[in-house]
Amino acid sequence: PGRGRRWLLLSQLFQAHSLQAGGEARAGEPSCRSQRLMLQAGLLQPASPGCYCYLPPTVRAMEKLVGVMDREMQAVGGQKLNLPSLSSAELWRASGRWDQMGPELFRLSDRHGRGYCLGPTHEELVTDLVAAQSNLSYKQLPLRLYQVTRKFRDEPRPRFGLLRSREFYMKDMYTFDVSEEAARQTYDLVCDAYCSLFNRLGLPFVKVRAATGTIGGTMSHEFQLLADIGEDRLVLCPHRHFAANVETLNGEQTSCPTCGEKLTETRGIEVGHTFYLGTKYSSISNAVFYSPENKPQLAEMGCYGLGVTRILAASIEVLSTEDSIRWPSLIAPYQLCFIPPKRGSKEEEEGVMLLEQVYDDLAEALPHLAGDSVLDDRTQLTIGRRLKDANKLGYPYVVVAGKRVCEDPPVFEVWNQNTDEVLFLTKEGVIELMSQVQVS
Repeated sequence: PGRGRRWLLLSQLFQAHSLQAGGEARAGEPSCRSQRLMLQAGLLQPASPGCYCYLPPTVRAMEKLVGVMDREMQAVGGQKLNLPSLSSAELWRASGRWDQMGPELFRLSDRHGRGYCLGPTHEELVTDLVAAQSNLSYKQLPLRLYQVTRKFRDEPRPRFGLLRSREFYMKDMYTFDVSEEAARQTYDLVCDAYCSLFNRLGLPFVKVRAATGTIGGTMSHEFQLLADIGEDRLVLCPHRHFAANVETLNGEQTSCPTCGEKLTETRGIEVGHTFYLGTKYSSISNAVFYSPENKPQLAEMGCYGLGVTRILAASIEVLSTEDSIRWPSLIAPYQLCFIPPKRGSKEEEEGVMLLEQVYDDLAEALPHLAGDSVLDDRTQLTIGRRLKDANKLGYPYVVVAGKRVCEDPPVFEVWNQNTDEVLFLTKEGVIELMSQVQVS
């Protein structure tokens, strides 16, 4: 029916309504707003401690987020690859991290007794890959290689849903430059791309000085979303001259080293981390390039991580209300929810027909929104009940065929969930409003 209608029927969506997903964390597990809302909405299903099944709406949001990341990474010359999750113990022993990482590293052996780990990060593997290119020329640098893959960390206490899990998705980039100066330029470039990403998502982030930890290197920054539930303690200058994770401070530093103002302490959720590595890994694997004089030189490296699933959860944590999800609008699983009249109401027949016309005309005028729409076809429920559900699930826009749909011309009730506005618009008004919507 209709002109290639592609909207999804809510009754067919593999989500809470069909799964009866539990709305609470496991007994004894500390919970937070994002975890509670994602479980209640049927966006996640716990599989084992720290591991989750991501349901279709969550995967849609994640793929949209990865699309935004891809564009930012490609804008700085990133080339996407994919490295194996299984990493040789030999490589990790060579870097010293096999022992340094301790019990957080998932370790296993194959049937021949060879040791492996499930990669929490891929410095060793990517450096070995570049080292294997025996005739790498300075003309081929900088190399900016990135991937989006599952990562693994044997957290002693997985908690807060996707904010601290054992299996998660990460975007990690590894860069190779001809000199320290060039590597630092790359560092600034990628940090700027991260700032651009968070600004595009509309997330209130802060970039702070950070410790290098087990990854190493000589310079490091974290990108933090400010939230009471955050596990990192941060100190910030009120004039933004200085920001740091407290673990980097020597003693009790209470004033800004630039302006002398008193530093304020707050908490944050780490959603990105950047490192200038120098030759720490390239010297171990002998990752060299040939200079203009045809002499081998060690590549200067950096690495850059963004927590894909953590950004999803953290954005819900900082943007949502206590009982309703609010997504960064660019990555909402669906942009638009249509609510037809209640079954048996006097508006039913005309309302359904007019709503279909709105959808068909919208799909023709704005084809990119056609597959980003859901029809709440549970017409046995009142409009009010379905509106409440739509508000909980966080569709940025909800178009309702209510009592005014029988007026001449027909008028639709349009809820803008991000601004909490209710508009009364004709079909043309709905299409005009939706033409301003940006999708990933």
